[in-house]
This record gives sequence, C-alpha cells and structure tokens, in this order.
Amino acid sequence: MKPVRPFAALSLTLASPLALSACSAGQEETEDAAASSGTVEVEDNNGTQTVNTPPASVVATDNRTFETLSDWGVELSAGAVSLMPDTIDYTQDESIIDLGSHREPDLEAIVAAEPDLVVNGQRFAQYHDDLASLVPEATILELDPREGEPFDAELKRQTTVLGEVFGKQDEAEQTIADFDASVERVNEVYDEDATVMAVTTSGGEIGYLAPSVGRTLGPAFDIFGLTPALEVDGSSDDHQGDDISVEAIADSDPDWILVMDRDAAVAADEEGYENAENILSSSEALSKVTAVEDEQIVHMPVDTYTNEGIQTYTEFFNAFADALETQA
Repeated sequence: MKPVRPFAALSLTLASPLALSACSAGQEETEDAAASSGTVEVEDNNGTQTVNTPPASVVATDNRTFETLSDWGVELSAGAVSLMPDTIDYTQDESIIDLGSHREPDLEAIVAAEPDLVVNGQRFAQYHDDLASLVPEATILELDPREGEPFDAELKRQTTVLGEVFGKQDEAEQTIADFDASVERVNEVYDEDATVMAVTTSGGEIGYLAPSVGRTLGPAFDIFGLTPALEVDGSSDDHQGDDISVEAIADSDPDWILVMDRDAAVAADEEGYENAENILSSSEALSKVTAVEDEQIVHMPVDTYTNEGIQTYTEFFNAFADALETQA
C-alpha cells in the first residue's frame, strides 16, 4: 500500500467538514421545502379531506369565510365576489374570477381558476356536486355550522380548520379568543329576567326571528341563555323572518330587541330602502314597548346578511355587551 502523502491527508481532513456542511445544508433545505409544501388532513362536514399546503389556487364561495380569508391575506383565484359585501377587500381585486351569486352562478368559470382548494358552503352548498364535477382534482372543503351542534362551537371549528389549512393557527387562535371574550362579556352582564326579541327588517317590514332557529340571531338565545319575549310554534329560519304581526311583538313587550337589517347588505342603494332604525322607530305599535322607550335596541353590523362569519358575531356580541353594560 502506498503511503499517504502529508498534503493528501491534509486535503482529506479539510474536505470532510466541507462535505458534511454541504450535506447538512442540503438536508435542511429539503426539510424546509417539505415543511412548506405537502398536504394536511382535516375533517369537514363530509369527512376527512386532504388539502395541498399551501394551496396554489383557492376558490371561496362560503360567505362565512370571506372575512377570515381576507384578514389572513389568502389570495383567491375565483370566488363568489357578487355575494361579498364591499367591506371585504376581495371586492376591489379585479383579478379574482367572479362566480356570481348563488341565484345566478357562473359555475363553469371556476375551471379557468384551476383550483386545488374550494372553500364552499352556505348559499353555495347546493352546488357541491356541480363544483366537484367541474374541478375533479380540487378538494371541496365545507365547514357550514352543522344542524344539532352548538352554533358558537361550529364557528370556532370552522376557524380552526381553516387555520390548519392555511398555516394560520396563531391567527385562528386569536380570532377565537376575541370571539370567546365577546361571549364572556355578554354572559357577565346579561340578566335572565330581561326578555329579548329578535327581528329582521326587509322591504319596510318587520319579521320575527325565533329563538334557536331564527336566521342569524336565533343562535344567540342558546349561546347566552336569553329569555325570549315571545315563542311561536312552527317558527322557521326564513331569511325574512316569520310573518308575525307587529302587534304581537308589541304585546310581548320585550326589554331588549336585537335587529338584523337584511336589506342593508343587499339593497341599501336601491330606491325605497329604509333602514331598520327608521322602521322600528316609526312603528306606532312598538312605540310603548320597553325596548323602544328605554332605547334598548341593538343592531347587527350592516353587512351581516352577506358576511355571517365569526368576526361579525364578535362585533355584534361586543355591541350587545356595551349596551347591557350601559343600562346595568
């Protein structure tokens, strides 16, 4: 065996650390790449879904998720832009393919977006199979609040799952913490002896929103254990509320009235629009109601009807807590 020359040995000694360093750097880059891309498994309303992370092309049609995705800086390739209120930044982004509203959707337009993820739900839930057929390679994620499950827990579930999908776990936790804090504020000050009525206004008319099942405001009765001023058999979740006479509402004499102005989100620019405040204040039948006389009326945010996500409820619950604290 030939003896190893001194300079050759030195070369080997120097080369080994460099090789190890290069190997280590390459391994770290590979691990970083694996960490930043891949898949995540989450549970939605239809079972286990595998989602590419981060999603390369995202479509959103569920209006409960618009504000969350916008706040997190998630870029959309397509979405139900026509369904979004102008309080959502996506409405100013002309690069987003508009799939239209649920009443006249342009579902075929989704093909051009080549999505790997579609966050679908609520008004667009009926189109699940159509979307799956048009973009078969995409994951269809649906996180609507499930019937029979606590509404507040369902809002938090939706936020948690979206946080996992988009790598926004910290942001999701903060959003949920803000929501929980608003709930706690109401619980701390609400007196169960105070009766509550929930109504919606649309087309100049007042509709009754039933506890538990009434559109948007119904779940508040369960979340806070609110005492209903009026309960009606056969109540529905109709978006315009149930057709109960204003006199019946007045006779129940609620201490508090909670209001959703449906038209504020979809018809505020139309001729003849009248806001909820004017409708309630001009009703002679309601003029002697405790809630009206004591100015104990709390309105949901004006964009609620098309922006029913967790942030909307956080804002409303804080407003309700403010009003309760003022009158305490």
